[in-house]
Amino acid sequence: MKKLITALLFAALSLAAFAQDKPALSFTEATDLTIVGKVFPNTPNPYQRMDFTKYGGWDKKDINLLEMPTGIIVSFKTNSSAIYVNADFETISNGAPAGWASRGFDLYIKKDGKWLWAGVAAAGTNVKTEKDYNRKLVEDMDDSMKDCILYLPTYSKLKSVRIGVVEGSKIKKGDVPFRHRICLHGSSFMHGASTTRAGLTVPGYLTRMTGLQFCSLGVSGDCRMQPQFANALKDAPVEAFVFDAFSNGSASSVEKSLFKFIETIQSGKPGVPLIFMKTIWRERRNFNQKVDEAERLKEEMADKLMKEAVQKYKDVYYIECTNATSEMHDTTADGTHPGDYGYYLWAASVKDAILEILAKYGIK
Repeated sequence: MKKLITALLFAALSLAAFAQDKPALSFTEATDLTIVGKVFPNTPNPYQRMDFTKYGGWDKKDINLLEMPTGIIVSFKTNSSAIYVNADFETISNGAPAGWASRGFDLYIKKDGKWLWAGVAAAGTNVKTEKDYNRKLVEDMDDSMKDCILYLPTYSKLKSVRIGVVEGSKIKKGDVPFRHRICLHGSSFMHGASTTRAGLTVPGYLTRMTGLQFCSLGVSGDCRMQPQFANALKDAPVEAFVFDAFSNGSASSVEKSLFKFIETIQSGKPGVPLIFMKTIWRERRNFNQKVDEAERLKEEMADKLMKEAVQKYKDVYYIECTNATSEMHDTTADGTHPGDYGYYLWAASVKDAILEILAKYGIK
């Protein structure tokens, strides 16, 4: 009997200690804070990237990808000592992309004028149990007011996102933390395939590197300059475009689509810069002759047509992209996609060329 009482007392004390480690929280829906990073700010579901009621022509793959919130950022201020997230998912990715990115939330806090990484929380794979689960991003902070940005998952789908702070602390809308609005439309490279956290995409890196807002419209395997994308983008409320347009598709699809893609967007966005990036070297080419030949033909077609395009169309540019890899060619994740450091190198390699072009249009 004495042993039983001792065990029960120990269990009670353990539960009390556990409860002390879990502070009482209050939650705020992200839509009551500040949402940035979207090419199309107003969508029926704020955690999706396209208004499917306004723009049509989408196939199932388009819709599936554009329902994912990759690149969407929640900006807020808080003096809480801890920050949590509680999400209601429609679907949770359990695929190849790393869980911290594909179903995770990535927090940065500004310190001494720079955005520093602060915490990450990855959801489990059960939609039902995740709904009521509070996931910790960071704890044990001081009580100063902090500027925070939270990147949403790259490959899962959301119905609701709630930011949790310790009861009694303050949370309020953040400023729009980045200048201007630039659309970055591209392949899985821009979507964030193989990143380990949601903020480690090319748009994410470029935004924090420059202070300019690179809004992500990355669509894995689906950026082939299709007319439905051009028809939507010609209405996009942005000041410039950067395209990773030659990573997906083939030489024939590039030849078929490029000029029409440019003309459609320029019909709605005259005088707006369209910056096309050369695709990167896929390490799978190193020994696979079939892949190497297909990539070579596509690159040659893109180079040929872009040489014509920059002469034929005003406000169209073509910039080189150095390898998104180290000198040892070992930063690839799977032979196709770079890893985190590869994406950093890609962003760093194009940053100055993009900034030089944007400056001509007063975008600084």
